[in-house]
Amino acid sequence: MSEEEKPVVRQGPPQFIPKLIGKKAMIRLVSGGQPITGIMKAHNPYEILLQTAKGDILVPKRAIAVIELADSPFS
Repeated sequence: MSEEEKPVVRQGPPQFIPKLIGKKAMIRLVSGGQPITGIMKAHNPYEILLQTAKGDILVPKRAIAVIELADSPFS
């Protein structure tokens, strides 16, 4: 096979969000940086579902500045 005939294999960015499902995380938003702490329940290409002490919150991924694992329990 010549260089032109070889299929191109493209890798996407590393997928770390599926590894966080079921774990406690803190999400800081782009606007204001206010933290939201809870257990990550699910995700899709555009949103993350977070279970917090006040109920479930659907966070758009484009609004997220930082995702960190949380050590302390949420209140």
